[in-house]
Amino acid sequence: MIVLSNDDIAALLPMIDAIEIVGNAMVAVSAGKANLPLRSIMQVGGPNAMGMMPGYLAEPAACYGVKLVSLFPGNPEAGYSSHQGAMVLFEAKHGSAVAMMNAGLLTAIRTAAASAVATRALAKKEAPVLAIIGTGEQAEHHLDAMMAVRPIRELRVAGRRAEKAVAFASHAAERYPELSITAGTDARAAVDGADIVCTVTSSPEPVLLGEWVGPGTHLNVVGASVPSKREIDEDMVAKAALYVDYRPSTFAQAGEVIGALETGRIGKGHVLGEIGELIAGKAPGRTGDGQITLYRSLGIAAQDLACAAHCAELARARGRGIEAKLD
Repeated sequence: MIVLSNDDIAALLPMIDAIEIVGNAMVAVSAGKANLPLRSIMQVGGPNAMGMMPGYLAEPAACYGVKLVSLFPGNPEAGYSSHQGAMVLFEAKHGSAVAMMNAGLLTAIRTAAASAVATRALAKKEAPVLAIIGTGEQAEHHLDAMMAVRPIRELRVAGRRAEKAVAFASHAAERYPELSITAGTDARAAVDGADIVCTVTSSPEPVLLGEWVGPGTHLNVVGASVPSKREIDEDMVAKAALYVDYRPSTFAQAGEVIGALETGRIGKGHVLGEIGELIAGKAPGRTGDGQITLYRSLGIAAQDLACAAHCAELARARGRGIEAKLD
């Protein structure tokens, strides 16, 4: 077994590569070439939990595995990522465990890469104004991801705490000095006229309302991963052309979609397609510059598996990681 650290993942999985890897994985998922049981969540005291995400992916090389990830919302205050855990990868010929790696950074990169895949497929070609609601780790990776797929010239950051929004904006300015950047606590002002909006918060209540979003906007809704949380309201769901990563998880775990179904605001046909279907030409895409498009991301094990397999293969080729004998 090869063991890969956070530093190894950072070196082996640059965002530009992750976008292609995740895009290919999503096509495979929508073609039925994966087995993806729904994630299970176990509470481990207070607001903390552990998520368990097993999966099998048939291509490009068959593999399977499980991601075990701790969700500790208070970690950022102590200088830690809110997501801590490990990804264990198995080969499909004999069932041997072949790799274990840090799951925190892997999760952050693949999640933002999935939003980039959707943005590349759905956002207007000219989409210079980006709004990010949220100021944590996912906000940073989503900035990288959006910069990789659209010619962003203006960044608007909105967070619950002004000092964190300003700190994020300062860091973003160091990395992307070409950007015009504003920061504050007013999410409505941030999304007014934006071409792309990413919500990457841990809020249990909507931080974005449908009445705020104008024609032509593309949204990546990322932060809420359990049915009890929702970052957007039902109006936003109903007025947008809706795309998802995986229908079974959407209808079981996406709180705002479940709520809109239960109230009758939408039917299941309101989901126009999985993003893999869209890439493969099996689902309709944006119909015009005035259409609002929405990608509801929950994250699926196939994304982790594809990225983990890539990292393990590249690590061996480059001599990175630590080899650990299991027999």
